[in-house]
Amino acid sequence: MTNAQDKLLLARGHLADVLEAWHEPTDWKDLSVYGFHCLEAAIDAASMRVGLPTSRSHWKRVEVAMELHGSWGLPDVSELLRGLNDARKSHLYGDIPDPGMDAEDVASRIEEYVNAVEQLLTGTP
Repeated sequence: MTNAQDKLLLARGHLADVLEAWHEPTDWKDLSVYGFHCLEAAIDAASMRVGLPTSRSHWKRVEVAMELHGSWGLPDVSELLRGLNDARKSHLYGDIPDPGMDAEDVASRIEEYVNAVEQLLTGTP
C-alpha cells in the first residue's frame, strides 16, 4: 500500500471484520487482531494525508495517533491501540492477561476513527 486512499481501503476491509466479530458471542481473537490492524492502517492513512512519517512500529503509531489527535482533531485512539495490542497478545499467545475491554465500545470507537480518517482524506464533514 503506497498511498493514503489504499490504506483507508485496507482499514475499511478490516473494519468489516471488526463489526462482524464483536457480536455475541464476541470472537475476541478476531476482534483484537482486526481491530488492531484496522487502527494501524487508518493511522497510516491519516499520517500520509497530513505529511507525518509512517512507521511499522506499533509504539511509533501510538505516538502518531496522539499527534493526529492533538494537531488534526482526530479521536484519540492511542490507549485503544495499546489495549487492542494487549488483547491480541492475550488471545493469540496467552502470555498476558486479557485487558477486559467492552466489545461494543471497541467496535464503535474503531468505526468512529475510520470514519474520521475518511473525512480527513476527503475533506467532507
